Amino acid sequence: MPMNGKVAIVTGAGQGIGRAIAARLAKDGFAIGCLDFNLDTARETASQISAAGGKAMAVKVDVADREEVFKAVDSVADAYGRLDVMINNAGLGPTTPIEDITPEIYHKVFDVNVGGTYWGIQAAIKHFKKRKPSKKGEVVGKIISASSQAGQVGNPDLAVYGATKFAIRGITQTAAKDLAPLGITANAYCPGIVRTPMMEGIAQKVADENGKSLEWGLEQWAKNVLLGRISEPEDVAACVAFLSGPDSDYITGQALIVDGGMVFN
Repeated sequence: MPMNGKVAIVTGAGQGIGRAIAARLAKDGFAIGCLDFNLDTARETASQISAAGGKAMAVKVDVADREEVFKAVDSVADAYGRLDVMINNAGLGPTTPIEDITPEIYHKVFDVNVGGTYWGIQAAIKHFKKRKPSKKGEVVGKIISASSQAGQVGNPDLAVYGATKFAIRGITQTAAKDLAPLGITANAYCPGIVRTPMMEGIAQKVADENGKSLEWGLEQWAKNVLLGRISEPEDVAACVAFLSGPDSDYITGQALIVDGGMVFN
């Protein structure tokens, strides 16, 4: 893998979309800080990147804890000498029918999904500000956060998760306006139905209830997608790679939908 001299941090890099993003950005030449609550899976991601010829390190972090996020981001920036892209990917997505929402669920999901995004942005700004734009429009740092198709339209039984993803779109728009003078862009990506371990678990449950296979269960979700299939983590990673690279330098404040045609905006 050729190195481009830049450094990206991915939270929730231990599995699913986060792992795919980390692998894709490493392929594109970034050194990667693989942050995750599960240090073992973060190490697996970093090891896979290293085995493929890339550069990566694993750091354990609870993104709901502001101090931990700052320490984790600092450790990666110190190890690699800089930070160029901060990807706030870590999140929780429990099913929460309106009547079943508890204060505990509400606080936990918001602390991780929304709090983790705030703290990731703050921790990254500290390092981005070490470089000043030499001309108007020059980009010295990029913030990319995980919203969702459920952050574009309300989805049944996702009142808490969806609310956090709508919030991340708002945070992204405000951050774009606040940080543009510093040469920092802020964008979000909005996946639809992605084949992750969590999604496979949901599909398997539906399949078991109907005496069918996992693939049958996944096909039931694909019926809502114009392109006829649910997405792979690599589909989302491709969008994040675009937002991380120079071709998106003139894009900020946006939430790109990557859902195969479920939502038009």
